[in-house]
Amino acid sequence: MYLRSTKRKNKDGSVVEYYQLAHNERHPDTRKPVAKIIHNFGRADQLDRQQLVRLCHSIARVCGLTVIDPRVASIESPAMGDPSFAEGLKIKQTLALGCPMVIEALWEQLGLKKTLQDIEKAAGTQAPYERALLAMVANRLCEPESKLGVWGRWLSKVYLPSCKGLKLSHMYDAMDLLHAHAEKVEKAVFFQTANLFNLEVDLIFYDTTTASFSVDYEDDPERHANATLRKFGHAKEGFWAPQVVVALAVTREGIPVRSWVLPGNTADVSTVEKVRADLRGWNLGRAMFVADSGMNSEGNRSELAKACGKYLLACRMANVAEVKRDVLAKRGPYTVFQGNLQAKEVIVGDGERRKRYILCYNPKEAKRQQRHRQMIVELLEAELGRHQNQSTKAQWAIELLASRRFKRYLRTTKSGQVRMDRGAIREAAKYDGKWVIETNDDTISLEDAARGYKGLMVIGRCFRSLKRTQIKMTPMYHWASRRIETHVKICVLALMIERSAHA
Repeated sequence: MYLRSTKRKNKDGSVVEYYQLAHNERHPDTRKPVAKIIHNFGRADQLDRQQLVRLCHSIARVCGLTVIDPRVASIESPAMGDPSFAEGLKIKQTLALGCPMVIEALWEQLGLKKTLQDIEKAAGTQAPYERALLAMVANRLCEPESKLGVWGRWLSKVYLPSCKGLKLSHMYDAMDLLHAHAEKVEKAVFFQTANLFNLEVDLIFYDTTTASFSVDYEDDPERHANATLRKFGHAKEGFWAPQVVVALAVTREGIPVRSWVLPGNTADVSTVEKVRADLRGWNLGRAMFVADSGMNSEGNRSELAKACGKYLLACRMANVAEVKRDVLAKRGPYTVFQGNLQAKEVIVGDGERRKRYILCYNPKEAKRQQRHRQMIVELLEAELGRHQNQSTKAQWAIELLASRRFKRYLRTTKSGQVRMDRGAIREAAKYDGKWVIETNDDTISLEDAARGYKGLMVIGRCFRSLKRTQIKMTPMYHWASRRIETHVKICVLALMIERSAHA
């Protein structure tokens, strides 16, 4: 039941408004809500206001509520209705409340407060390190700043009374405390989160990213024994710079399991051994390791089998002869699932050398890739047709051959001419909308395997949140290895709170 207003336009152009008491009933045939008028109060400009006020008081009395009429209140308290009453009053300070309050509540609910306070107690310290870590984690989710910025600017703008009185030294000492007990904190908080949200830790998605530094030289242990992580490497953004490699393992819901910080020149395929060693004692139960093709090597498959038992790894279709020869060429129909997903199983080898591959196909993605390649080919044909001199020494040819977008569809002749590579175009068409997965789990179904790998995009969203959209892990202003590691751990704790808020 509600108060409804309707308007009617007269012939002279004037508009008359009416008030009605109505409630909605569902039409027996269309099943759509239809307003039913219970009482007409009449025209709004001719209505006795006191009648509505008495009705409000009557309803409020039955419901145990109090109705305050602003007209009566202004008469009883003339100072409140006087515009001059607020003269001389100034807003001294405003504090952000909502986001910090939610973060602090999740901080306690996920067990971070208790875990860190237990570590403080065991260390015999009286300093508020747990509060300092809360302030730094909350800042990453609200308005990312440096540690100096958290202490000097941000804390004065938010309502976190328990963090009042923190000193800058507390921030850095708290980072050292977290670094010394990082594994204990991550393990305790993850299992608390898993129990709280009833998470199924059956799939562990793993990937790496890079975090670059604006410095000219990489770390030299001979100059600084505690600075060893920043090494030159090829960043995920495509440039060459001193960097660190950040590895992350998450559940299918995107909840972080554990993070690692490795030297910037660490290859993706060489990170799995450390992951295996660190997760072996966590007793995750039946957990399948899901990773991209960058992790797929013979050594890694062996390590993963020891660590997690089962794995689900993407394969490089164009670079592995066995995949090109036996998997992609496999004849037979696909099993069709929902959501543009098709798959078929391919078994290669026998006995101990037996390998189970799953060839997946997305028709919608295949059409998109085909259209994109056709556009590239048309652009190349137009560009080649514009130049009579098609020597590889021409400036336009040099730029095309160096382009990541165009070079794969070009070739050079023995006479030094640039030509379209029709063979490369036909070869690329074989991979449209397809991807190949290798697994050592014979019990997982085709659909679960295909959908499990598609779920790897969840870790991509985690990295975007860490690096660009929300938490902004970079730029980092630390140079000591322990501080760099702890800064990343703080960002991952912020990610855990963010993902838990969405769970």
